[in-house]
Amino acid sequence: RNEIYSKLAEKLIDEGKAYPCFCTKEELEEMKAKQEAAGVPTRYDGTWRDADPDLVAQKMAEGAEYTIRFKVPANARIVIEDAVRGTVSWDAESTVGDFILLRSSGVPVYNFCVAVDDASMGITTVIRAEEHLTNTLRQCLILDALGAPRPRYAHCSLILGEDKQKLSKRHGATSCNQFKLDGFLPDAMINYLALLGWNDGTDNEIFTRDELIEAFDVDRVVSSPSMFDMDKLKWINQQHLKTKSIEELSDLVKEQMDLIGLFKEDADGVQVRNVAYAATALAKQMMQTTRDAATNAQTVMGYELPESFDKVEDAEAMEMIQLGNFYPIAQALIRDFEAGNLPQPDPADPLAHFLEDINKPIVEDDKVGGTAYSYPKAYKVHMKAISKELGVKGKNLFHPIRLALTAEMSGQDVTKQMALLQMAVADDGCIDKEAAGVVDMASRLERLKSFCETIPEEFRAPKVKEEKKKAEKESKQADAVVESANAAVAAAAPVDPLESYEGPPITALDIRVGRITKVWEHEEADKLYCEEIDVGEDEPRQVASGLRPYMNKEDMEGRLVLVLCNLKARKMVGFPSHGMVLCSSNEDHSEVKFVSPPVDAKIGERITIPGIDFEGEEGQPFAENKIGKKKVFEKLAPHLVTNEYGTPEFMGRPFLTSAGVCTSPIAGGNVA
Repeated sequence: RNEIYSKLAEKLIDEGKAYPCFCTKEELEEMKAKQEAAGVPTRYDGTWRDADPDLVAQKMAEGAEYTIRFKVPANARIVIEDAVRGTVSWDAESTVGDFILLRSSGVPVYNFCVAVDDASMGITTVIRAEEHLTNTLRQCLILDALGAPRPRYAHCSLILGEDKQKLSKRHGATSCNQFKLDGFLPDAMINYLALLGWNDGTDNEIFTRDELIEAFDVDRVVSSPSMFDMDKLKWINQQHLKTKSIEELSDLVKEQMDLIGLFKEDADGVQVRNVAYAATALAKQMMQTTRDAATNAQTVMGYELPESFDKVEDAEAMEMIQLGNFYPIAQALIRDFEAGNLPQPDPADPLAHFLEDINKPIVEDDKVGGTAYSYPKAYKVHMKAISKELGVKGKNLFHPIRLALTAEMSGQDVTKQMALLQMAVADDGCIDKEAAGVVDMASRLERLKSFCETIPEEFRAPKVKEEKKKAEKESKQADAVVESANAAVAAAAPVDPLESYEGPPITALDIRVGRITKVWEHEEADKLYCEEIDVGEDEPRQVASGLRPYMNKEDMEGRLVLVLCNLKARKMVGFPSHGMVLCSSNEDHSEVKFVSPPVDAKIGERITIPGIDFEGEEGQPFAENKIGKKKVFEKLAPHLVTNEYGTPEFMGRPFLTSAGVCTSPIAGGNVA
């Protein structure tokens, strides 16, 4: 295109809008030094702007080198209506001076090329970074001189790193290919990049490409700089991953597993597809990138149990081992494995655990596939037998089993992990066992046996006596509270309110102490929080609550709360919610606070009411279906209140835990 630029430069000379400049490099440097010494802005002083035509012709004839400079019109003022920044104007003469169009080598400068290209290509809108705003002045002068229309300009603010500095290589990945290698989807990248400095005027943050094309309007681009937030990018990528099926994602996960070297070079294609499918299904709910599924699979294949008790660094694992249940459970697992009685996945049907009977993929982590005679069911039966043998249940059973078999305190369903491990250990399989760090079941149990030998004697059995003493103490404290509560009831009213009560029994409700471990905002409902709550089960409950108008999520994490656990699981705006967090509120519901158990209350223990039997058969909570169909909670709710001191009560009797009475900051309120 150099011929085009040269012809247009000559045209501008012929029209008196440009001229040749014969200043040497030394002359220009001297000119600049004098201007700096005088304290004036440095620019070309116009030496050859109005030179004698004869002198110019003489220089040409001599073959002197020259540049072609644009002749900035006297008193010229350039004004644009920038779509992002509004009105922007420059005093051209004082801002730039006469600038070069063609160098002495005949090569055109950037701004001349851009202006000519925009004009010749019919460009209507130019969207670029704010760094180019100063170039716009020169380009507009050139376009005006050529008689070409100016495009509409939109100068977007820079993208900053988390340190508020201009995004650069030091902030991490800078190429699209690197993000692809890191496991991000193209649509998620486009979605996130579009949100850097733009929104559609709603709270929506997740868009498909077609939705972005439909919604995008340059007039909604903001002028303030945006910060590149990797956590936000991962969240958006996770939302896009959730919209895709396991089949759609497994090829991408396979690529990631290839990248980290998990597969043999000559691996069988069918085996590779099966392993990638299993790895994808295993991580589907938790992965934020496809790389997460690959690294999770590698973790599942490995076994990082410490060599000895004194090298346990995980505080949660150490506390669990010291409770005394881990050692006997580990011994039972070792015994059963060595006797050939510990159920193992069927290598002939590797995907059974990830598919329903109709070969429909399973996404939920708390759901397993297979028939009534397959491994997941056999595993469950076997663990129930260990539970009965050792007299241990709930998290005191499942957490030690998980640590013993996987060397992790948390993760996906154990049977699914063992199924993936079974696929990895096969000698004729597709996994490079050395590169992947695969540890088979026999090696795991040998390592577990060695680890157990280092556990001190004091932690090899549950602390029954100490627990019994503590329970007796707690029982006495509870009895004292009961007596006090009964005395208060008797003093307040000569007639027991329970005598006239005709509603469902309070024992119908399974209210337990829980701890909120994670909180996040619901993607589609602006009043809902989504919470993970430990209520003493193998896996935390997922609960949706309408607390966003009343509480900050930062204040919720780690809190002890009361959870109604025998409500049937249901979807709240698409989120699977299983339970309800109990809160107190004032009369007009303008103030809502948690009902709080004592800080020493046990996770998973059931709330009781003084004077009511919660132990016998009649004291057992109703089944989930019965609670919902008979509207049991709705009938009990009017009788769940807080007294003048904020104590939650049922018929004048307080909510009790083994550590004492529950409390609330709202007096005279309702509990729901």
